[in-house]
Amino acid sequence: MMSTASEARSGTGGAAHRIVVGVDGSDESLRALDWAAAQAERTGATLDIHTAYEPGYTFITHDEVERTMDRLIAEAAARVSGAHPTVTTSSGTHEDSPATVLIEAGEGADLLVIGTRGRGGFAGLLLGSVGQQCSLHAPCPVLIVR
Repeated sequence: MMSTASEARSGTGGAAHRIVVGVDGSDESLRALDWAAAQAERTGATLDIHTAYEPGYTFITHDEVERTMDRLIAEAAARVSGAHPTVTTSSGTHEDSPATVLIEAGEGADLLVIGTRGRGGFAGLLLGSVGQQCSLHAPCPVLIVR
């Protein structure tokens, strides 16, 4: 289930192009976010920011996980807005397999961007072997940022 953490803001508005990026707060995912935001700015694409978690891996309450992930998305959107104010963003926090979420989000996208490795434990719920799954199954080109 997707919950929008930030609404689209002024920019290209109604752009036909879309870049999807996965974030988990790791340095690698932030580099992927920065690359994707710069590419969205160059191409006039909308930047679609996603994070996901599988509740079976968490030892805190569902509400705490949601708040943490929503904060992560808000911070990512603010980072993009600060560096690339003309880029239109949308975002989602998902309670599902990160690979599944990103593969589904890639439907109709021009590009899916992810970092090489995520974090372990709670912080690493998004990008461990996710890169491999996305590179094999995404319906669009995948860029893995080192």
